[in-house]
Amino acid sequence: MAKRLSNESSISDILKEIIEANKLDKGLNQISVADAWKNLMGNGVNNYTRNVLLKGSTLYVELTSSVLREELSYGKDKIIKMINEELGREVVKDVVLK
Repeated sequence: MAKRLSNESSISDILKEIIEANKLDKGLNQISVADAWKNLMGNGVNNYTRNVLLKGSTLYVELTSSVLREELSYGKDKIIKMINEELGREVVKDVVLK
């Protein structure tokens, strides 16, 4: 049974408790990372992005352009840093471009 919070608890504390109790972290991280990718990469890259998937701490990005895939592969560390900064926590540790 979930622990009971006091009446003075903030909404953010209550939401964190609900997320932890229901193990929703993975799903929320998946959505957050996909949104961060769209925001950070812009229309140029998003037009060639087919799928963005987070499994564990690895981000899998499916691209339709082999040229873009090669270009982005040189900046994997920068992509990881930008996404984690956007999210405010370390969620992504590796990027796989397909």
